[in-house]
Amino acid sequence: MLIERIPGIEVVGEASDVDHAIESIDRLQPDLVIVDLHMPGSGFRLIDVVGARTHHPKLLVLTSYPYPQYRTRCLKAGAEYFFDKATEFNAVVRVLTDMARPSGDPTPPL
Repeated sequence: MLIERIPGIEVVGEASDVDHAIESIDRLQPDLVIVDLHMPGSGFRLIDVVGARTHHPKLLVLTSYPYPQYRTRCLKAGAEYFFDKATEFNAVVRVLTDMARPSGDPTPPL
C-alpha cells in the first residue's frame, strides 16, 4: 500500500511464489520487480532466472535478512538494489520516486 501511494508508480502484479512471479514478469513486462528473498521457491532463484536474461526489469531486493553475503550474491546475479526492510525503506521510496520522475527532471534534495 505504501508503494502505491508514490505518484507515478503503479503496482501491476503480485506473485505468491517464484514460478508465478516468473510467469507474471513475462506477461506483464514490469519496469521493476521487488523481490523477497524468502518467498516460496526462493527469491534467490527468481533473481538468478530473471537476472540472467539479456533484457530484464530492474530487480530490487527488500529483505529482513540483509547479510553481506546475500547482498553480494544478489547484486552479482543481476539485482540492481538490495535494501534492509527495517532500516532502508526510505531508500526504496527514493528509488521508486526517481524511477517515476520524467527524464531530465532534477532530483530534489533529500
